[in-house]
Amino acid sequence: MSNFDLAGRKALVTGGARGIGAEIAGALARAGASVMIGDILGDLGRETAAGIAKSGAKTGFVALDVTDDASWEAAAANTVSALGGFDILINNAGIEVTALIADLDAGQFRKMLEVNVIGVGLGMKHAFRAMRPGGAAGKGGVIVNIASVAATIAFPAIAGYSASKSAVDRLTRVGAAEAGKLGYGIRVNCIYPGLVANEMGLKLANDVVAAGLWPSVEAAVGDVVGLTPVGRLGEMRDMTDATVFLCSDAARFITGAGLPIDGGMGT
Repeated sequence: MSNFDLAGRKALVTGGARGIGAEIAGALARAGASVMIGDILGDLGRETAAGIAKSGAKTGFVALDVTDDASWEAAAANTVSALGGFDILINNAGIEVTALIADLDAGQFRKMLEVNVIGVGLGMKHAFRAMRPGGAAGKGGVIVNIASVAATIAFPAIAGYSASKSAVDRLTRVGAAEAGKLGYGIRVNCIYPGLVANEMGLKLANDVVAAGLWPSVEAAVGDVVGLTPVGRLGEMRDMTDATVFLCSDAARFITGAGLPIDGGMGT
């Protein structure tokens, strides 16, 4: 059996209805895991789960507002019940609001912190409670938090987003320390995805142009590529392969780490 085989694992992917979350869910399923899609987008989430199920993987959907404690409690219980366990959490749900510091809107900033930071913290809380000895699943497990290269670089117009993703890094490292010290049998890591030409990435490119920072989307993207030693934007498979690795036994001695998947941009 390959060290990257996830057969028998039970995963919950937040923000799994679309984008990188959906791609990660599909990759986990292809590696052998059963996958629960957690999202506020009900119709799209069920559609994504149904698409993954066509490959023969066991999947499901649960409505999940990551900012709400009770919603998390129900999602964790639903995952254990529907999949027969819970030993992988992918804390992927997140939002990005582009704004110059001089134009920060308190309401938008607060919402970003609620989703990106509180959402991750609550996810770790309920995963710990379910996965630790005596929990509803009780067999230990793995948590992978999705941070961002924004946590490691100073890029204009994303101060709030950068702050939130830097907090994800700290939550990851403290969570790993607590899980180890308390004997939970849970590894906690995060990845720092670089810019991908998906919906969020293209929105950012358009937003920085609108803010007057670059003359065109092409110029903005060109400068990002120029800052990336590998010489290209990220691709979804770059992010999904790294996530599968961290969930697998190949990463069995890795915890409290942040793995840059950014083509060297953050170095």
